[in-house]
Amino acid sequence: MNIAVIGGTGDEGFGLALRLAGAGHRVVIGSRSEERGAQAAERARQMLGDDTPVDGTSNDTAAAGAELVFVTVPYAGQAEIYRSIKDAVPSGRVLVDTTTPLATAVGGRPWQVVRPWHGSAAEQAGAILGPGVRVVAGFHTVSAEPLQDLERPVEGDVLLCGDDGEAKRTVGELVEQIPDLRWVDAGGLAMARVVEPLTALLVSVNRAYGLREAGIKLVGRAAWGSPGG
Repeated sequence: MNIAVIGGTGDEGFGLALRLAGAGHRVVIGSRSEERGAQAAERARQMLGDDTPVDGTSNDTAAAGAELVFVTVPYAGQAEIYRSIKDAVPSGRVLVDTTTPLATAVGGRPWQVVRPWHGSAAEQAGAILGPGVRVVAGFHTVSAEPLQDLERPVEGDVLLCGDDGEAKRTVGELVEQIPDLRWVDAGGLAMARVVEPLTALLVSVNRAYGLREAGIKLVGRAAWGSPGG
């Protein structure tokens, strides 16, 4: 699958790019700067092997050539980024929004959140992109550090929210290609209002215990996946 990671020069995006490329997908790292995107891709190839299909370019170019798009940008710049790629994301495209509306966007603390006008950052993304784009919210409970540590699996559950069940399953299949990660169908896109603030909770836990990689794992089943599966 051809996957674009918008904002892939940041820690979370770069970690996702590494894991998805390592799973055999062609990944294009997007950045505001085409040069920075290319530099990040070169770094990824150095870590994964020179023949790994990772490229880098500008955000809009990356989005235009992708079958599936990840957007991994800070909340402060989310709206601007979505407006810049809107024309490159056609109706029917699956797009994964990982944004958490942390209060750092308005000068607050990373363990505090703000409430977007639309209820969640993912719903705000959908409103900017317009109807037809299949938005899935996810990866808010997976830290960047373990994603980038290729020597070990990534433990935890990825809670996916979205109104399109098939789109969630598509993203869930990608989650399962990252060793030890599971995915959970957390409901419609409006449930992102609950899931997104979990990032701030994990930041607080990491801060209290001197960690950088706390995650979330649900009990009750050996595997989750699609409720109908």
